[in-house]
Amino acid sequence: MPGRPTRAVVALELCALALAAALAAARAGGANWDPVLFATLLAVSIAGDLTAVDTPASRVKLSSSFLAIVIAIVFLGETPAAVIGVVTICAGWLRARYARHDLLINLVTYAWFPLAAGTLFHEVVAATGIGDMDPSFYLLIIGLFAVALMIDFLLIAGYSAYVEGSRLGTKFTRALVPLIPSELVSTLLALGIAYAYQQVGVASVALFGVVLVAFQNLIGALLLSQERADELELRAKQLAGFQVALMSALLRTLDLRDRMTARHSAAVARYAREVTAAAGFSKEDQDLAHTAGLLHDIGKFVLPDRILKGRTTLTEADWEQIRTHPEEGARIVSQIDGYRPVGEIILCHHERIDGLGYPRQLESDEIPELAKVIAVCDTYDVMTARDSYRDPVSSYDAIAELRRISGTQLDKRYVDLFIETLSDKDIAYRHGEDADFERELSLDRRIHDYVGATERRGILGSLHLRS
Repeated sequence: MPGRPTRAVVALELCALALAAALAAARAGGANWDPVLFATLLAVSIAGDLTAVDTPASRVKLSSSFLAIVIAIVFLGETPAAVIGVVTICAGWLRARYARHDLLINLVTYAWFPLAAGTLFHEVVAATGIGDMDPSFYLLIIGLFAVALMIDFLLIAGYSAYVEGSRLGTKFTRALVPLIPSELVSTLLALGIAYAYQQVGVASVALFGVVLVAFQNLIGALLLSQERADELELRAKQLAGFQVALMSALLRTLDLRDRMTARHSAAVARYAREVTAAAGFSKEDQDLAHTAGLLHDIGKFVLPDRILKGRTTLTEADWEQIRTHPEEGARIVSQIDGYRPVGEIILCHHERIDGLGYPRQLESDEIPELAKVIAVCDTYDVMTARDSYRDPVSSYDAIAELRRISGTQLDKRYVDLFIETLSDKDIAYRHGEDADFERELSLDRRIHDYVGATERRGILGSLHLRS
C-alpha cells in the first residue's frame, strides 16, 4: 500500500456514503430549509474551501468551511449541513482535481460529521427543551463544535494513518494538538455568529463569512511559517551532523598524516574535560573544551611534512611557521557555521597570562577561560609526550615546570586544578602516545549542540483538517 486505500477500504467508504445518504433522508423532514440562510452558509463554506491553505508537511488543508457547516447544523439541521458539506467538497475537487481516493474520504467525512454530531445535538436540545435564547444553548454549541471536530479528525487522521502505515497517536500529537488554540478561537466565532444571527439575521452570517476567510488565511500563514521553521530546524540538525562528520574526517586525516599530533590532541581533549569539570564549568562548556582540545592543533594541516613529521632540529623560520597554526586552525574551524566559539579558543590557546604569547599577545583577562585550560593541558602533554620535538620529561618534572610558570605563562587556578586532577583521578594515561584518539573522537558527539540545533517553538492553528 502505503498512500492508497485497498479495494476493501474503498468499498467500506462507499457503504459509509450510502448509509449517510439514508440517514440524511430520514432526518430531512425536521430540517429548516430556509433558502437564504442555506445559500449564504453554502457560499461561505465553498468560499472557505476554495481559499483553503495547503500544508505540504502534514498533507492537509486548512478550511473555514467546517465552521460554516457547524452553524448550518445549529440553525438548519444535520441534513442541510451534510448537503452543504458534500457540495463544498465537490466544488473544491472540481477546482483542484486531487486524487479520487482523497475525494472519497473527504465526502465521507463531510457527510458524516454533520450528520452524527448534528443528530446528537438536536436530540439533546429536544430532550432538554433548551431554547435558542437560553444561555445553555451556547454551551451545547460548544459541545457540538468539539464533537464535530473529533469526528472529523478521527475519520481523516484514522484513514491517513491506515493508508500511510503511521500511528494515529502521532497524527493526534502533530496535527490536532497544535490546532487547539485556533479551535478555541473558532468556537468563540461560532458562538458570535450564532448570537449575531439571532439578533440581526442572515446579514450577520455573510459578514462573519468574510471574517472567517480572513482568519483562515491568517492561521494558514502561521502554520506554513511554523512548518518552514520546523524544516529549517531539521536542516540545521542535518547540517550539524554533516559538520560533525566533516570535523571527524579532518581529524582522522590528521591522524593518518601525523599520529603524534592526533594522539596529542586526544590527550589534551581528555585533560581539558577533566579540568573544566573540576573547575565547575557547565556540561556544555566541558563539551566545548573537549572539542577545542581535539581541534586545537588542526591548523598544523598547513605545515609541511618536513616540519610536522621531521626529527631534525627546527630553525627559527620553522618555529615562526609553527606559530601560525593557532590562526590557521581558527580560520579553518570558524568558517563552519556554529564553530566560532571553538575557533576563538583555538586562536588563543598559545596566549600567555603575562601577554608574551601569540598570535595577539593577549593578557590574562583578555584570554578566554577555556583557552587558558587548553594552554595548561597542552603544555603538560608537550613536555611529557615521548614523540614531541624535545626529549620528554617525567610527569613529576612536568608538574614542577607547570608550578614554575604558573601565574606568568599559565593561569595559576587551572594549573592547580590540573595537578589535582592528575593526582585524584584515573585519567588512564600520562603521555600523549597512550591517548586513544578514536575514543576521544567518539566522545565528542555533543559538538552539534553548538551548531544551531536549537528547538523552535511557535503557535500553530487551523480551522479544519481534510485530506
